[in-house]
Amino acid sequence: MTPHGATLEFEYDDPARARLVADSVAREVGEIDDDRSRTTIEREESVVRLEIEAADPVALRAALNTWFSLVDVAERTAKVGDRLRSRPDT
Repeated sequence: MTPHGATLEFEYDDPARARLVADSVAREVGEIDDDRSRTTIEREESVVRLEIEAADPVALRAALNTWFSLVDVAERTAKVGDRLRSRPDT
């Protein structure tokens, strides 16, 4: 299936943030995959890496858009959590 592929790497300030993002988006691996694209995810210290393989350019673009969106949501959600934890009790 692999005539088209892409590797996405996201580097974070610390391994805990990388783990949080990786765990959040990893839930979708296998759920989003179909006969036109497949994705694997791995984390090494502060880097999250997604390997996307697709049967054609359209499937690759769709997968890239999906994974960029999922990572963005995970990052924004983590930032909201940071802000909530850093608020003084009222």
